[in-house]
Amino acid sequence: MAYLEKQPEYHEFYRRLLDFVAYLLPEYQKEMKSYLTIGIGCTGGKHRSVAVGQRLADDLTDRGFTVEIVHRDCKR
Repeated sequence: MAYLEKQPEYHEFYRRLLDFVAYLLPEYQKEMKSYLTIGIGCTGGKHRSVAVGQRLADDLTDRGFTVEIVHRDCKR
């Protein structure tokens, strides 16, 4: 995560991502949708995408959403 936080564009990217997903989730709930799948990828699938996915899951959980996270490519 420290590597990502050193990247100048990371903070703006993450803020926009969180704002977008936090906006979508209540809309999905209004439509009685039971889940939303979000995929986050990077070249290897073991570092950046894991860090962003975990942070997003943590932040959404803090906002009261139920989150299940699967790091699909971590064990490759």
